[in-house]
Amino acid sequence: MRKIIVSEFVTIDGVMEAPGGGEPSFPLGGWAFRFQSGAEGNKMKLDETLAAGGLLIGRVTYEGFAKAWPSMPRDEAGFSDKMNSMPKYVVSTTLSAPTWNNTTVVRLGDVPRLKEASGGDLLVAGSGMLVRALTERGLVDELRLMVYPTALGTGKLLFAGLTKPYDWRLSNVTRLGSDGVVLLTYLKRD
Repeated sequence: MRKIIVSEFVTIDGVMEAPGGGEPSFPLGGWAFRFQSGAEGNKMKLDETLAAGGLLIGRVTYEGFAKAWPSMPRDEAGFSDKMNSMPKYVVSTTLSAPTWNNTTVVRLGDVPRLKEASGGDLLVAGSGMLVRALTERGLVDELRLMVYPTALGTGKLLFAGLTKPYDWRLSNVTRLGSDGVVLLTYLKRD
């Protein structure tokens, strides 16, 4: 059975919105670029992307990725090739004609079937509403939170709106770079 792995950039106060930019209405966008996660952070993101069997994302994240990734230059490590070639599953009730290659639109109710299929683990990036929905249905197996040493005091929180507490088991803590970015890896607590 495939695992669903949520991998997010978050601030110490839990904001996940606009780590690399964002909407003009959110002036604090781009906060992740103020800190270096070093070669360790770059390697971690490359390794998890290359290991993924597919990308599971929400419509808003899909639209941003689909606008950017197809025109990304090829890189020696194969990151852009992997992003553009891997299967992409977009959980949406409104997207009907995806333009990014190898994309399938699914409903939230289809996700358990995707977990049962072969093909390697499913990586979730961004997609805050989807992460909350998957968490509430017990479908997330692993959380990888790259925590950046900044507090914004505003913005979308990763787990805002959960209807009950969800407990996780800390699996690993890794310091990334020299600016205080840490990777916290949590496993689903059964």
